[in-house]
Amino acid sequence: MTIDRRGFIAGSAALGLAACVPPDQSPLGRMQASLRLIEAKAGGTLGVEIHETATGVSVGLNRDRRFGHCSSFKLSLAAMVLALDAAGEIDANRRVTWTKGDLMPVSPFTERRLAEGATLLELAEYTQKYSDNAAANILLRELGGPAALTGFWRSIGDGESRLDRYEPELNNVPVTEYRDTTTPAAMARTVAKLAYGDVMPEAERARLRQWMIDTPTGARRVRAGLPESWIAGDKTGTSIWPGIGSSYVDIGFARPPEHPPVTFAAYYRARETHDGMDEGSEAALASVGEVIEDFAEREDGLPLVGNIF
Repeated sequence: MTIDRRGFIAGSAALGLAACVPPDQSPLGRMQASLRLIEAKAGGTLGVEIHETATGVSVGLNRDRRFGHCSSFKLSLAAMVLALDAAGEIDANRRVTWTKGDLMPVSPFTERRLAEGATLLELAEYTQKYSDNAAANILLRELGGPAALTGFWRSIGDGESRLDRYEPELNNVPVTEYRDTTTPAAMARTVAKLAYGDVMPEAERARLRQWMIDTPTGARRVRAGLPESWIAGDKTGTSIWPGIGSSYVDIGFARPPEHPPVTFAAYYRARETHDGMDEGSEAALASVGEVIEDFAEREDGLPLVGNIF
């Protein structure tokens, strides 16, 4: 389902010739052309940022265009719980309860724990790993609402990402919508700060990274295009909202052996509204994983030395 790399190069050259402009033959130029080819073959709109944590070098496509989070905001929400607990601002072991009326589709953990409730830490883990919608709404309610998550992003230097509504309304993001959106450039750097930066102590960062590694929903997206020997984790999101097409999201990190970690934010907006998960749309994100591999192993890349980020 993924696009062959040799097809990338040939297609990239063709695109350059069609525009009557010599294609950029630098490593990053070829990778950007590869991303354009993925977008052209898929037929929708692709937004990507690939960011090297050790150097700040990045490559992307439509990197400053706004895309809806779908469920990918839950990674930042889980990180917010860990960060606030580490700072002593909340007690992540505090147990909360909810009612049957709080449940909604894709709420496996909160439905199972309806009678006994759960700690904020447990809700954070299951909203990240299994995208439990009710868990996300309960956490937002307990922490101050969508505006609190937007404030968390601002506090760590992300001036673009925002959350305005709860599940499921936050998934209603037509092309002209500003609410509940981010940009690939902003989110790739936010993931870097959460997974490798100083937003929280290393113990909490390690826990978050492990939750991301243990998240099963990204198996057919970016991670499908990465080498099996790499350590990678992510958070996906999907929106199939009537009348506005379908959106597929994957944000996360990838750590190749002996190279600096890379973070990524990939968004694909299909023109059609699908009946279920679309294999072609997920394959477009898997092809982004192949570009990430090329990016990490490019000739001017750096070996893993010293501190990360």
